[in-house]
Amino acid sequence: MKYYSLIVRAPILTLVLALSGFAASPAFQADSKQEQTQKPKSDSTDKGSALTGCVDEQEGHYVLIDDRTMSPIANLEAQGFPTESFAKHLGHKVTVRGIVSSTGARPTFKVRSIETVSESCGPHQ
Repeated sequence: MKYYSLIVRAPILTLVLALSGFAASPAFQADSKQEQTQKPKSDSTDKGSALTGCVDEQEGHYVLIDDRTMSPIANLEAQGFPTESFAKHLGHKVTVRGIVSSTGARPTFKVRSIETVSESCGPHQ
């Protein structure tokens, strides 16, 4: 008798929940929609970031340095243009846009674009 009542009650409970609109409730739909729209970001959709500092050359590599402390911020790596293009920005305060490709004491920044902020560099800016 116990098994019979469980078998009969389970479909009835399902029918009652369906008729009461539980499956169509806004909270249930919001959770389902949220699961569908949450996708991990890929590098292709990453808009990147920007850093501002002065372009310098150290040990044969171009670096971005802090214009106040003159300490290195990041190693610069050209992406989509020749590395030699950094030479025309030596000693200038710039904003570089791109993505950080490695982290550490001095991260490597893959530069997609450079914008000159000032023709000179230093704490008086």
